[in-house]
Amino acid sequence: MKIFINDAKEDWIVDRLKKEFSEYNPKLFTNEAKDADIIWIISPWSWKNVSKKYLKEKKVLCTVHHIDFDKFIGKEKRNFYKLDKFVDCYHTISDKSFEQLVSLTSKKIFNFPFWVNSKLWFDIPETRSLKIKYKIPEDRFILGSFQRDTEGKDKVSPKLSKGPDRFIEIVRKMAKNKKIFVLLSGYRRQYIIKLLEKYKIEYIYYEKVSFEELNELYNCLDLYIVSSRVEGGPQSIFECGLSKTPIISTNVGIANKVLAIESIFDMENFENAKPNVEFAYENSLIFDIPKGFDEFNKMFKDIS
Repeated sequence: MKIFINDAKEDWIVDRLKKEFSEYNPKLFTNEAKDADIIWIISPWSWKNVSKKYLKEKKVLCTVHHIDFDKFIGKEKRNFYKLDKFVDCYHTISDKSFEQLVSLTSKKIFNFPFWVNSKLWFDIPETRSLKIKYKIPEDRFILGSFQRDTEGKDKVSPKLSKGPDRFIEIVRKMAKNKKIFVLLSGYRRQYIIKLLEKYKIEYIYYEKVSFEELNELYNCLDLYIVSSRVEGGPQSIFECGLSKTPIISTNVGIANKVLAIESIFDMENFENAKPNVEFAYENSLIFDIPKGFDEFNKMFKDIS
């Protein structure tokens, strides 16, 4: 059995997952769609890069990370159903995404998270040198957010599914009681940056960093905040778990699979949310490579 995985062409999380799968499963992986038994559309937004000839001839598995129903109209909705004509079965990574997908298709859906790589994400006990390296003040409470918050169409409008407005609300309230400093990474952070500057909240932004550098940035944090309204993962929950970065999150994606109940908040009670580092670490280890591939291997056998 051979698996072909389409390119996301985003040079970030999904392309990294493809690379990890190919490295750890060389006997299953092929770079040629013509040689594959299963075409895995891991990034449905770029499915048209795969020849329709192979989509018709092969078994097709499609991963749906999440669906933002507020935007599931027009082009996005048409794209889903155009691809659905070729799909034999679906994979999704959280219970909430599973519920969304059930409302759209009667095809079989596999539901389990992606794997995580503890060789990339790990705890670094001594962080003083890292804070010096990244110009992060040692006398501040360091809040982090490393996920996109701005729409691509104009690089100004907020990507509300990611909750950047909520993040700013939390930061502003915390700033009343703590000397805070915000550490940002990831692409398209213009919306949050604009508001941090408006409210005179100090920050530093590292846009294009390596995964090694991103792990170091996680280790500089006192708290990572996931304030999203809709998520498939996010992978940052696993990454915080393995790097032992304190994290609180809204109840999205995989949050309830990884985080303690006291670490999950809504906007009425976020001030009471408390990180549970060891709980998140132990639950993240369940999905570490190579064990994290077990459910995928079962799925491929089922499909074939």
